[in-house]
Amino acid sequence: MMTPKINILIFVFLGLIFSPAHAQVTIDVAKITCQQFRSYAVTDPNNIALWLSGYYNGQRNNTIIKIEAFKEHLEKVKDYCITHPTFTVMQAIEALLGKGN
Repeated sequence: MMTPKINILIFVFLGLIFSPAHAQVTIDVAKITCQQFRSYAVTDPNNIALWLSGYYNGQRNNTIIKIEAFKEHLEKVKDYCITHPTFTVMQAIEALLGKGN
């Protein structure tokens, strides 16, 4: 017969091996509204902003990121989203910075 300590170790080991799989979530960034963006409904707004920065910079074949400009643009988008909660974040960016940003 096994001792209780060994039983516990086996239980913990099996729990680690057979832990439930995490579902992968996909997000259509073009559909994220300003309200969702500001309320952290999807994820941290900074994560979305980083992805969008990469998207727009990729369209322009730009590999240089100006950190201060990025921060300024992010604050402008956040402020714009306060008064335009039904707009998508991409619409807000295009309204503020143009299609190429």
